[in-house]
Amino acid sequence: MLPFSFRQERQNLVFAMNKTEFTKQQAFQKIKQYCAYQERCNAEVREKLFSFGLNTNDAEQIVSQLIEENYLNEERFAIQYAGGKFRMKQWGKLKIKHALKQKQVSEYSIKKALKEINDGDYQKILKKLAGQKLKVLRTEKNIFIKKKKLYDYLLQKGYEGELVREVLNY
Repeated sequence: MLPFSFRQERQNLVFAMNKTEFTKQQAFQKIKQYCAYQERCNAEVREKLFSFGLNTNDAEQIVSQLIEENYLNEERFAIQYAGGKFRMKQWGKLKIKHALKQKQVSEYSIKKALKEINDGDYQKILKKLAGQKLKVLRTEKNIFIKKKKLYDYLLQKGYEGELVREVLNY
């Protein structure tokens, strides 16, 4: 087995060899393709630009240019992200909001994205999730434990406590 310091040096060397640095123009072309492939948030794009070996000033100039050319749009990203997480993973608004904050999306864009979620569909999915979880919990004899588990599950999915209590008829 290799001594720790030698292994660490070898890892650093491999990492340095795999890291490719681009000129500003090359990075701009690559990042345009990256943004055209799917919607991205500003933080993801900045992180990618830094991985290309660009400095902060160049990265900010490229981000500005991407916004001007409409390759990068925070509102569009937030709406698409929120809709996707709601439809595919059936997340509630609280969980979506938290995930968007983690991606450093502005509060305005988050509010706009959450407004795009249809309230009727939101209620329908909440009830569907509750029904599915109740089927899983059918072996639980104690009604209070069953309700607590169901309540916790729906909160974990990101649904508001008030709506969950309404659905569970507390």
